[in-house]
Amino acid sequence: MDTATLCPLTEGEILSAVAAQRDEAVRFLQLLVAEPSLLGQEQSAQALMKRRFEGLGLAVSELVIDEAALQGHPGYSPSIVSYDGRVNVIGVHEPRQVRGRSLILNGHIDVVPVGAERLWTRPPFEPWIAGDRLHGRGANDMKAGIVAYTMAFQALQRLGWQPAARVTLQSVIEEECTGNGALACLLAGHTADAAIIPEPFDELLSAQLGVMWLTLDVYGVPVHAAVAQTGIGAIEFAQHLVAELRQLEAKWNQPQHRHPMYCHHDHPINFNLGRIEGGEWSSSVSTHCRVDLRLGFYPGVTPAQVRAEVEALIREAHAAHPAQASVKVELSYHGFQAEGLVVDLQQPALQALMQAHHDITGRPGGHARRHRHHRRALLPPLRPDPVHLLRAARRQHPRRRRVGVDRFDAAGHRGAGAVHGALVRPGAAGPGRRLNPGT
Repeated sequence: MDTATLCPLTEGEILSAVAAQRDEAVRFLQLLVAEPSLLGQEQSAQALMKRRFEGLGLAVSELVIDEAALQGHPGYSPSIVSYDGRVNVIGVHEPRQVRGRSLILNGHIDVVPVGAERLWTRPPFEPWIAGDRLHGRGANDMKAGIVAYTMAFQALQRLGWQPAARVTLQSVIEEECTGNGALACLLAGHTADAAIIPEPFDELLSAQLGVMWLTLDVYGVPVHAAVAQTGIGAIEFAQHLVAELRQLEAKWNQPQHRHPMYCHHDHPINFNLGRIEGGEWSSSVSTHCRVDLRLGFYPGVTPAQVRAEVEALIREAHAAHPAQASVKVELSYHGFQAEGLVVDLQQPALQALMQAHHDITGRPGGHARRHRHHRRALLPPLRPDPVHLLRAARRQHPRRRRVGVDRFDAAGHRGAGAVHGALVRPGAAGPGRRLNPGT
């Protein structure tokens, strides 16, 4: 018994229990990666998670997302696909008597598109292991995190102990484009004293940029290519507007316009041209072009302020163009409309996680200021309780297709070490015993 924390289990016992599950965890991850949970196609992966949560003896429910109920909330982002047939899967552990603090373990099941499959050495949803890496779309972001917290909870069960407060395991949809899955959980009443979200990073989140998705539709003046100089190509005009937006990107990256948390970042603000679609015929000047962009912006700036500045810039660029009278430009917003945030790392839950990181890795728990937005970072500003993010495994590849098996195993160690502030034996009548007094 650890007399310093009144824990009936030694740290070695907990770590050994996690290590004993290593092969099982890898097999579970392979099964999960093999489910192609692209946007709108999460059903088979969520069915797998439902069975897994049921196997842990949790009270399992499927949360249907009511978009109409979300639309009036400031954390809502306009969805880009229907929610029909798509659900969050939630498993809840309830103790007989609450003696500790509640916890949410949250992860997203959706993955981004695979891109050009010819660039993959194997099919993207065919998981394989090479050395100490498990490859496959979504392995790193973030199915490894879901597996890690699930196996951490299971390890404590197999040791014969359970958390002495509510623990909620959530597998949510649509993190990659809106975050409405996690928002739906919050609005359905699933709250806690803290949350751990094991996204693929080594550090805790200390600051997070906001993100906005923007669509430009440009309509030009079509003519035959033989007299192209007399028409106005929608594609070319869209390129002109994107170039104008690049100037705003450069402005926001200038030192005098930066948020203090990003003073030393090499290039915090990025305006990404993610998709462009336009034109009808090689011998015709294009009549229409659609451009989808992703804009980053600093904490403390609201989406409404970003929209106002962007729209003013587009109006000015359109008005200043010689062909403005003949070209129509429309702006619309679908997907992320997400505000940034700054996190107080001195809060007890975060201090406990950093201590767990140090205990397992032997290195201080670091923190990072992220230029990539995680939509579930909206959790802290939505409620007064401390709800926080743990980035538990290193991002290994910009296409998010592989995870280090040993690092993924270490995430499970950290999860078991920090899964809750109290453990009791199932059915035990005695007082709850602290696993870690800081959580």
